[in-house]
Amino acid sequence: MSCVGCFCLTSAVKNSDEVSNMHIYAIGDLHLSGEPPQKPMEIFGAHWQDHKEKIKKNWLASVQPQDTVIVCGDISWAMGLQNAAPDLAWLAQLPGRKLLLRGNHDYWWASLAKMRQQYGSDFEFLQNNCLLADNTAICGTRGWILPSSESFTAEDEKIYKREAIRLELALQQAAAQKPERIVAAFHYPPLFAPEEHTLFTGLLEKYGVQHCVYAHIHGENHVQPFEGERRGVYYKLVSCDTQGFALTQII
Repeated sequence: MSCVGCFCLTSAVKNSDEVSNMHIYAIGDLHLSGEPPQKPMEIFGAHWQDHKEKIKKNWLASVQPQDTVIVCGDISWAMGLQNAAPDLAWLAQLPGRKLLLRGNHDYWWASLAKMRQQYGSDFEFLQNNCLLADNTAICGTRGWILPSSESFTAEDEKIYKREAIRLELALQQAAAQKPERIVAAFHYPPLFAPEEHTLFTGLLEKYGVQHCVYAHIHGENHVQPFEGERRGVYYKLVSCDTQGFALTQII
């Protein structure tokens, strides 16, 4: 199997020293909009031309049925759950176990009960919870604009603090499972500057998270968030256009 966009590759070793055949990947910002697309993404740059086909090609080249894929938000431009059906059906037919996280443009996102009722056989949802993949606990929250942003407001602070509470609830669930490792997934980056401290980074360090993936950032006209190892946590941007529309292998 080819390893597209790998970082910090770690073998998941079971107690019997048997190497697991399950890999964990992450990708974000698919920005699907039906077929034919109702919102062609090439208006944001020529590299977005046929991006859906590029994602599928890379996905099929990397992911096996036993693998797990974290989808870090901005999955569909649809405005309601029923309108998102074509995009979710397209995603469902790709191989692997899929864990979905809400992005700021996922207006179709409904209550967990409703989504599980309609799509529980195709997807699992990361929201105030933790999911296990072999001996790895995976937690996720949308995140939010950080206090370091010039546009940060009092209303943003309320949402930012609420998202931190949600993250800690998920991390508490993860810690209770005593996993071999913890992966945290965000839509918004949890930090930008290499030494920036946020409520999110503090929680990742407190609970011993080893890997953190996030999306939301696109192209050359945006401030790039920190990537790499910091205080025991490996941070990685996985917005699909920044990764050549390939998935990033975490574990």
